[in-house]
Amino acid sequence: MTKIIVVTSGKGGVGKTTTSASFAVGLANRGFKTAVIDFDIGLRNLDLIMGCERRVVYDFVNVIRGEANLNQALIRDKHNKELYILPASQTRDKDALTLEGVGTVLDELRKTFDYIVCDSPAGIERGAQLAMYYADSAIVVTNPEVSSVRDSDRMLGLLSSKTKRAEEGNGKITEHLLLTRYSPKRVSKGEMLSLEDVNEILAIPLLGVIPESPAVLKASNSGVPVIVDSESDAGQAYADAVARYLGEEVPLRFLEEKSNWLKRIFSFKEKEVV
Repeated sequence: MTKIIVVTSGKGGVGKTTTSASFAVGLANRGFKTAVIDFDIGLRNLDLIMGCERRVVYDFVNVIRGEANLNQALIRDKHNKELYILPASQTRDKDALTLEGVGTVLDELRKTFDYIVCDSPAGIERGAQLAMYYADSAIVVTNPEVSSVRDSDRMLGLLSSKTKRAEEGNGKITEHLLLTRYSPKRVSKGEMLSLEDVNEILAIPLLGVIPESPAVLKASNSGVPVIVDSESDAGQAYADAVARYLGEEVPLRFLEEKSNWLKRIFSFKEKEVV
């Protein structure tokens, strides 16, 4: 049975598109046929991170308006035959998406795909609500800062009341927390919220913690989702999050300062010498 996942947050710039791209790649790498859709009409960044911007001919809005069929608009990933991208339009406004049109496209995708990842725009405007409306589960992306967590808390309210499941009384969609740009060093200095602080405020199951890492920017600029960089801490953290989503028990990593371990080792050696 096809599962629709919305990647959402209340605040912009927290890493939703990075998460959508990496999560879709992670699912496809596990052998699941996966489609990832860019709902951010007018901006369109998913195709850049996926490295397929030059291959866009038709987009999500073209399909909804009947100007192209779904097969014409879907872009097959160059590296994984199980992964397809449906880009957003850069030239239309956000009202180009309709509830019925989105539903029709998702129904068509359900016939073929195991997972559909919806990359939501930030905030609570129409595009974000359409991205979450048909979802079965949500990945709520937040940074460890007060404004980001507060906005994510507001999104949880919408997820519990503004989805098709909620309207039809079929229960809440499954909610998962993904904490991005986490820096143990800055947490220890009191410059950002701790994992415990965020968990206490949002109180939804933790899917993963993505460390603050230069690998994320490098990957975005290269047009390759960071999960592909299996040597990077961020890439490994995203792979862990996908594993947890699929029900595997994977311990959390990257929650402590790396320098702490070095200090302990050198401190121990100094004591031995003395």
